[in-house]
Amino acid sequence: MREISTELITNTIAEMCIRANCNLNEDVYDALEKAKQKEQSQIGREILCQLTKNADIAQQNQVPICQDTGMAIIFMEIGQDVHIVGGLLQNAVNEGVRKGYEKGYLRKSVVQDPFLRVNTNDNTPAILYTNIVEGDKIDITVAPKGFGSENMSRVYMLKPSDGIEGAKKAILETVEQAGPNPCPPMVVGVGCGGSFEYSSYLAKKALLRPIGSHSDKEHIRDMEEELLQKMNNMGIGPQGLGGNTTVLAVNIESYATHIAGMPIAINISCHVTRHCHEII
Repeated sequence: MREISTELITNTIAEMCIRANCNLNEDVYDALEKAKQKEQSQIGREILCQLTKNADIAQQNQVPICQDTGMAIIFMEIGQDVHIVGGLLQNAVNEGVRKGYEKGYLRKSVVQDPFLRVNTNDNTPAILYTNIVEGDKIDITVAPKGFGSENMSRVYMLKPSDGIEGAKKAILETVEQAGPNPCPPMVVGVGCGGSFEYSSYLAKKALLRPIGSHSDKEHIRDMEEELLQKMNNMGIGPQGLGGNTTVLAVNIESYATHIAGMPIAINISCHVTRHCHEII
């Protein structure tokens, strides 16, 4: 049994919050660079150049890529041979978020109550997902999620008879209705199956997949490629000002579900799609 201290977890998450908000992931940056070569709209190309320039400035000066530094979404895969010592895991995670957002001068965007709307002033509490796996390590992903794109997300409880075509229709409808609001080019995460809430979890996890990767299920891969092409033919374009670069990737995750249902969740992310990964 390996012991991991809550202090180590806190300090790791604090630094990850800063890194995730100030450094655009390489796969996203490369996708924006490639999009410049394919974008047919002059305005679209200029905007894509501005987006990569903005990312360069953020990395060089270690300042946030976007003023919306998001709500902290934390994914943890905890080895079953790990013993966490020094306090509660949830408290350690929230302390890490608090320290990171204060040290990094990141905007605090969390309110304590959805109706009373009083800011917590430290960006806590975080959203924490844990999964027990083999081993004696903790695999941590910090994914700050801005709500310009989060607000454009949807869950559909489709009938099994709607089939794959019904799912495609729902996904395309969501992106078309989102239009310029999520600060395109977007990354679209889709969760198919499970239950009402699990499909949303799958959609969120799908956003963490590297751009350019595909499902190992052939019918899902075909769906990803078809939807990407159709979305980029919508003409929304970079920042909604027209062009053929509306979406950088469509990542679909699927899971078993009930015979009577077909949940489909679409979680949209902006062109930043921040996440940081660390193993302790």
